[in-house]
Amino acid sequence: MVTLVEGVATIDDLDTFLDRLDEIGSQHEVACQAFDARMVVDRAHLERAVELANRAFDRGENVARDRSVEIMLYAAGRRQIDQALAMGVSEGDGPIIVLIDGWDDGDGEPGAADAVRDLLDAETPTIGEYDRERVMDFFEVTDAELGATDGDLADLVRERVALLTVNR
Repeated sequence: MVTLVEGVATIDDLDTFLDRLDEIGSQHEVACQAFDARMVVDRAHLERAVELANRAFDRGENVARDRSVEIMLYAAGRRQIDQALAMGVSEGDGPIIVLIDGWDDGDGEPGAADAVRDLLDAETPTIGEYDRERVMDFFEVTDAELGATDGDLADLVRERVALLTVNR
């Protein structure tokens, strides 16, 4: 089961924020990963990334040692961690989505979600409020590619996520 906590946060110190997410994850035995909401096209984008990351761990095919980092790699459609981190949060004010994955029975997710909510300035919907140009640039989607498909930008991003498995 995947829980998404959406909102706006002011991140004064990125390392402190990420350390707190790691603490929450460890305490509740879940993976916690924060995303810049402007880079996430929809819920299915992150759910598919979690599914593929968990499968990679189950098969021993993971690239990252940490499950939350593997989720980031799939969400970004990248094998390079430094490139994938561009989808993550940064210092300052901005919309974020924190993904929480219990990967088995999800028992720790409600407690983790409550702890993550305490990190937000405001809990507000952010899923689907992506920055089209930023997403197109990051995922290297062109107008010509969009015009050649029956799908939309979200469909193409989800395809990039799925193709990461093939492009090993």
